[in-house]
Amino acid sequence: MSEQTPSPVPTPPSPAMLASRKPAVPRPAAPASEPAAEAPAAAETPAVAPSESVKHGRVGEDGTVYVILADGSERAVGSYPDATPEEALAYFARKYDELVASADLLAQRLAHTDVSAHDARQSLAHLKEQIGEAHVVGDIAALEATVSSLEESVAAKSAVEAEQRAKAKAEATVEREKLVAEAEGLAAADPAKVQWKQASTRVRELLDEWKAHQRSGPRLDKDVENEMWKRFSHARTAFDKKRKTWFAQLDEQHGQAKAVKEQLVREAEALATSTDWGPTAGAFKRLMQEWKRAGRAARADDDALWTRFKAAQDAFFNAKDEVVAAEEAEFAENLKVKEALLVEAEALTIDEEHLESAKAELRRIQERWDAAGKVPRNDLRRVEGRLRAVEQKVRELEDNQWRRTDPELAARARSLVDQLERAVQGLESDLAAARAAGDDRKVATLESELETKRLWLESARGNLS
Repeated sequence: MSEQTPSPVPTPPSPAMLASRKPAVPRPAAPASEPAAEAPAAAETPAVAPSESVKHGRVGEDGTVYVILADGSERAVGSYPDATPEEALAYFARKYDELVASADLLAQRLAHTDVSAHDARQSLAHLKEQIGEAHVVGDIAALEATVSSLEESVAAKSAVEAEQRAKAKAEATVEREKLVAEAEGLAAADPAKVQWKQASTRVRELLDEWKAHQRSGPRLDKDVENEMWKRFSHARTAFDKKRKTWFAQLDEQHGQAKAVKEQLVREAEALATSTDWGPTAGAFKRLMQEWKRAGRAARADDDALWTRFKAAQDAFFNAKDEVVAAEEAEFAENLKVKEALLVEAEALTIDEEHLESAKAELRRIQERWDAAGKVPRNDLRRVEGRLRAVEQKVRELEDNQWRRTDPELAARARSLVDQLERAVQGLESDLAAARAAGDDRKVATLESELETKRLWLESARGNLS
């Protein structure tokens, strides 16, 4: 933060000066080597307590006032015309006391206030300028020692402030670097993952924060600040360029998506009044898939197109649902008829003795079944399965009966029995011979084969009955 040069602090008058202030006080005469000062008007001087500073001066016979220095030498400081020696010494002592009071005030400010080193230096410089070859009477060595002490205090305060400024500058550099790094991070981000509204707001905030640091923060070294500003400005420019490129591409994508969706809306609106329920429902499913693949148009366009698409889709499916609802009511009545027919079918006596009558009755049930019409989808498999079970029982019984009465099948069965009987007889003879020969291995093979053939023969004889 830049320091402002304060206005010079006026030197406060000493109590002695205030006490001695009166109308038209005569001014002292300057020493012969100095330009004469304008003499004050003559007036009576009220009695005041003499300052201890008068001990460091004297008045010559000619009225010249001298200050006695620490080494015992003297220096003329002026004269006080038409005044007693005591009045002359008191006047120049008061001027000394005023300088001491100014020095004490500065010391108090340095010790007990947050006066800046800059302001303190200016006040000290002003005090030293006042002291100079001051025409005063007092302990000049003590005043010079006080000034020397003040110089040391001001120097110490300057050192502390320099350290604080260095620390503040280092912290400000870190803060500025954070702003630059964040701006560079935003500029380098993947455009597809950037929340552009929030990111743009943040970039503007970063610039405001940068300006706030410049206005109220410590001044950075010029080369450091210039380099950081160069990076910061480059990051902002890169971000703006990427944002413009992104939105240009997005506008192009939105335009393409809009064209595709406008075509899909026209197709949907053409299908809205179709009563070809199955194929049209499939067509709407395809249109919806293409709608999702088309991407988004600009929000206003996309919302308007979706409203039209949804209206066409709803018009079709609402009409379809009304028809389906009517059909479901009709199908529910059909289900009652078919469930009654199932009761009749499952009550049929299905055996060889009643096979023909069962078949005839089942055909009549099937005719009435077909005439009854469709049933609700959720009940279709259940009722159809029950009827198929009755039909299967009739079919199996019919197949078994046919196999038994078919002449060709009987002949083939008789031939198979004869072949197997001859094979069994041959194996029995071979087995007897193998046992007689003591051929255990052959005996085991023949026994196994004979067992198999006997099983086949038993099964074949069963088919003849």
